[in-house]
Amino acid sequence: MTHDHDLVLRPTAAQTEAALNPPPGRNGGDLVVESLAGLGATTVFGLPGQHALGMFDALRRSDLRYIGLRVENNAGFAADAYGRVTGEAAPLLLSTGPGALTSLAALQEARAASAPVLAISSQVPTAGLGGGRHGYLHELPDQAASFRGVVKSVHTVRTQSQIPSAIAEAWTSALTVPHGPVWVEIPQDVLLAETQIPVVTGGDTFPEELPPRPELSAVAADLLSRAERPAIVAGGGVVRADAAKKLRQLAERLQAPVVTTFGGKGAFPWTHPLSLQSWLEDRHTTDFLEDADVLLVVGSGLGELSSNYHTFKPRGRVIQIEADLGKLESNHPALGIHADARLALQALLETVGERTDPSAPERVRAVLDKVRDRIAAQELTLEQDVLAAVREALPPGAPSFWDMTILAYWAWSAFDAKAPNTMHSAQGAGGLGYGFPAALGAAVADPTNPVLAVSGDGGALYSVAELATARQYDLNVTWLIVDDGGYGILREYMTDAFGAPTATELTRPDFVALAESFGVPGVRTSPQTLAADLAKALAAPGPSVVVLPAVLRMFAPTHLG
Repeated sequence: MTHDHDLVLRPTAAQTEAALNPPPGRNGGDLVVESLAGLGATTVFGLPGQHALGMFDALRRSDLRYIGLRVENNAGFAADAYGRVTGEAAPLLLSTGPGALTSLAALQEARAASAPVLAISSQVPTAGLGGGRHGYLHELPDQAASFRGVVKSVHTVRTQSQIPSAIAEAWTSALTVPHGPVWVEIPQDVLLAETQIPVVTGGDTFPEELPPRPELSAVAADLLSRAERPAIVAGGGVVRADAAKKLRQLAERLQAPVVTTFGGKGAFPWTHPLSLQSWLEDRHTTDFLEDADVLLVVGSGLGELSSNYHTFKPRGRVIQIEADLGKLESNHPALGIHADARLALQALLETVGERTDPSAPERVRAVLDKVRDRIAAQELTLEQDVLAAVREALPPGAPSFWDMTILAYWAWSAFDAKAPNTMHSAQGAGGLGYGFPAALGAAVADPTNPVLAVSGDGGALYSVAELATARQYDLNVTWLIVDDGGYGILREYMTDAFGAPTATELTRPDFVALAESFGVPGVRTSPQTLAADLAKALAAPGPSVVVLPAVLRMFAPTHLG
């Protein structure tokens, strides 16, 4: 009797000939790039370094497209965005020690946002592994230990024969839900040594799906079908799982109002009669969700930002669908369903009953009216006009990438993303410098759409070197820099808490002149001309910079009592 798992694919005559007579001049680095190509990679990001030169030398013998950035952390942000936009694992090639460690903040963001990044770093020569302390350049006693708490999995290679399988295993890990960054490290001598291992020609991997347990889906469907006031919180897991259509079908069947988290922007249509939009930092929204007798939370851990800074206290039954096992019931008791959002929503659609509730749209409108009245009472016309100008200028299908800046904090709550997987920010880990290099990665992934990056002047200084990258590869990214003379949000926080800010004021360059020194056109705009200037820049091919001198304010928080 023959079982499917007993079948072995036999090599063709051409494959056998190629295996028996591999081309000369290949090294361990060739096994890396061949493995990546065999898995389906077409583009790699990174920055060369002495120990990693074997990998980079092999790139010129491959068909992989290399995008080199100027700082490893920015290369990580670019790979993160490429992974978010494409859903593919984005290779990130790095060197040992300082180069590797410089990527940690980007990998933390990728982990928080479930972005599939395959980081491959060199290591000191094999003799130095295990803390041998031979004094090699860039040597760390245990480089992998610096990454274990950040990435999904760590894979240390010691011989050339381990390279294809280690990379395939890491690739599978990156693309198994929840997606995330993974780490492979390969010693310098393994990368440089000539190899007689045949050319890597295959490498298909099949990440396991994560369906919901049927008995839990049945209970969830029953609770939702019998609910009187159901509501839904849709998080980033809905976007990562490409489950927005299924979410809408379920919400309409249940007549359940939907609020999206900041990571779930675009998961539900902004102007839908059941859309509570994204006003999670508003007490009116919090009160509404607390009043739900059954609250379905899909693809969110209900963390700090998604729970109005942990002031949210649900009174009804909570159903939580989450692919990250550690987030299940981490903040609230719930019927926890460990599953991919798309598969779980499909299971509910197959079993949930249809509800009629003519009052649901009216209740949604009432909440949004209260939110608008609260904001209108704070005299924040400038901020709302600036955000509206950005929305007016940005084509509906064009992606945007937002740094940690006051305008982004407004956008989390008040910006209509128009479509799923088009608005991205660094709110997962909250590090500065994300917007511009991430936008570059998205432009590499899809050169047919203009891409918008939004930064403050503080965040812009983290990634200003990447103007050279934008120019070198002629990437279609428009960078909006809101220049308020410092770390604006920290200035507000410190003033509110202590009566005066400290260490928040910055000496900045002339950003327009700086952009032009890189050969990137720049323009200084105003709130009145922003929409036109931004639209013009977005319509022009290649990179551009738009600088808006403005001091924006945040709307008042509602979580402080």
